[in-house]
Amino acid sequence: MADAKEILGLPKGVVHSVDKRPKPVKETPKKPDGVSREVYALTGGLPLVMPALDISNLKKRPPLDSDKISWQWLPFTSSARIDNLELYHWVKVVNGVRPTGDYAFAKYNKTVDVVQYTDEEYAKYLTDPNWTRHETDQLFDLCRQFDLRFIIIADRFTPSRSVEELKNRYYSAARAILLAKAPSPEEVSDHPLVKDHYNIIHEVERKRALATMLSQSRQQEREDAELLAEAKRITESRQNAKNVEETELPTTAPAAAPTNVEVEKSPAPAGSTSPSPIPQPQVPVSVPQTPSTAGISSVPSSPKLRAVLRTTILGQLMQASTSSSGARMGKRIDQTLQDLGVNVKPKVPTKLVCTEHLELRKDILAFLSLQKQVQWKESELSMLRENPYADFPPTPSTPKRSHRGDHERASMRALGGSDIDSFTGERIGKRDHKRKAPARFLDVPPSPPQGKRARKLKAPDS
Repeated sequence: MADAKEILGLPKGVVHSVDKRPKPVKETPKKPDGVSREVYALTGGLPLVMPALDISNLKKRPPLDSDKISWQWLPFTSSARIDNLELYHWVKVVNGVRPTGDYAFAKYNKTVDVVQYTDEEYAKYLTDPNWTRHETDQLFDLCRQFDLRFIIIADRFTPSRSVEELKNRYYSAARAILLAKAPSPEEVSDHPLVKDHYNIIHEVERKRALATMLSQSRQQEREDAELLAEAKRITESRQNAKNVEETELPTTAPAAAPTNVEVEKSPAPAGSTSPSPIPQPQVPVSVPQTPSTAGISSVPSSPKLRAVLRTTILGQLMQASTSSSGARMGKRIDQTLQDLGVNVKPKVPTKLVCTEHLELRKDILAFLSLQKQVQWKESELSMLRENPYADFPPTPSTPKRSHRGDHERASMRALGGSDIDSFTGERIGKRDHKRKAPARFLDVPPSPPQGKRARKLKAPDS
């Protein structure tokens, strides 16, 4: 203390006033009863949020001199055994009193009540050409021995049979015996063997499906999940389209019942009798604008296409599309559809499905036309690299004008298009002009001038 005063330059005899207030005394918490000193020290003296044990429920240890406990090697028998086997084990004896009663673990022995049958009952109810009497007796003995554990039974059964065959034979035989012994079928109607009939076909299919599912790889599981998600999306879109169609029908249908009726039917094949025509009311059908069909402008929405049979609208529209593209191109479109895994003709030819099918055909036609143009351009480019001065025929972007032009334009109008080719942007019948590349683009020196221009360009001294 003196050294500190000397450093600070304070006189050693001066005593400064010091706060003489009494310091607070910390109260040491008392250790609660029932908690050991080590546990209380580890908790830091903090009270427990929830006590693990209720102190009032703790049993006090009795004095050691009150009871005399000993362990003795004593015999015992179990009611679960039928051979009255006597075994030994250590038993706790208190004050010389031995415990009495059945073996403690005998209550866990559960047995299956296997149905019994006589020779007369077997001959009357259990005769089966696929099973002999010896095999049936062996099956019931094994079921009684192994408590219907058919995996073990199939392992020990001779000759070898599948688990499903053993189950089917046992449950069908037991069910037949129960129904035969009962006074009336109503008394055993609640029995599990009678209530739940064993179906061997369902069991085999279930195990096969389970084995297939467990043997799938991660990639197959992802593909299945994507397929289910796509199916769910398609179902929801169809339901939404159906709801929109139901809401629009009252606005498009006429108020009064129609009096005129049109009959349209598909042509019957040769040698077959055509069915009686089905009358269809003259009601215009509107296609709902769903997210999947929005923006389709080539759908035939003419008032002439009223309520028709499903077999007629597809034939009419496909005939119009084939006549515009040609028979050869139609075959290529059909082959492309087969390569993509799409049916050439829809299985459910509704108006909405036919519309989407025709749109797909138009897209394939555009793709094939563009592919053909690309091939021509590539061939021209390769020939130009080999011979820059060669002349090339025009690229067949559009067909030449012929007597079929009017018929093709009518077909395009029927499909919702115009007489302008929607794939190339040019009018049908327009020819390409032959053009030669200028010399400045071919990297070739220009030819010298001729005639009067050459004389004017000569030097004066020449």
